[in-house]
Amino acid sequence: MPLASTVRPIRSGRRSRTRLTRGAVGAALAAVFAIGLSACAPDAVSDSFLSGENTGYVAADGAVVEIPVAERGEPVVYGGVTEDGERFDSADIAGQVTVVNFWYAGCAPCRLEAGDLEEVWQKFEGEGVAFVGINTRDQADTAKAFSKEFGVTYPSLIDVDTAEAKLAFAAAVPIQATPTTLVLDKQGRVAARIIGPIESPSILSTLVKDALAEDS
Repeated sequence: MPLASTVRPIRSGRRSRTRLTRGAVGAALAAVFAIGLSACAPDAVSDSFLSGENTGYVAADGAVVEIPVAERGEPVVYGGVTEDGERFDSADIAGQVTVVNFWYAGCAPCRLEAGDLEEVWQKFEGEGVAFVGINTRDQADTAKAFSKEFGVTYPSLIDVDTAEAKLAFAAAVPIQATPTTLVLDKQGRVAARIIGPIESPSILSTLVKDALAEDS
């Protein structure tokens, strides 16, 4: 079902905690942006996306798309194997609000937002919220090294070989940039999408709180 959604470019003050500054990654962002322009297809289910080529960054920093409850599609059923070799299925976290982050280790904006994602995860852990990363390009050792470097404690699915999780989401929502962060409601439907790195932890926290406040 196509997204009929409300676009709300939420902005906040300067990020309270980052492991890298925007200035420090400026050159890297410019390089990745150039790759993104040539590699990213305009549609999430295009041939380039399905073949795994659509993994470049698109400059759409923090653009927030919220989907009204009545306009959400079907629950997304997805799964895969984590960086620790454990099998994961979305049924394992049924009934929880879930934050899904598409990333890979060499993506400069992914490194920029890693600390903010972890901050929000720590804030909501144990409150009916799950966090799942979907690594679209790396093998497990690289993903684990990234998590250690940036202090990421939630699991990620290693999706590079099978694209199992990526394809499950492509059927429900366009994913045209890395990183992309999705907030799923308690039924597993996409409730919000952040295109590009999140501007601040408060933006993602607000989206999670909104989903938690909804009736099941």
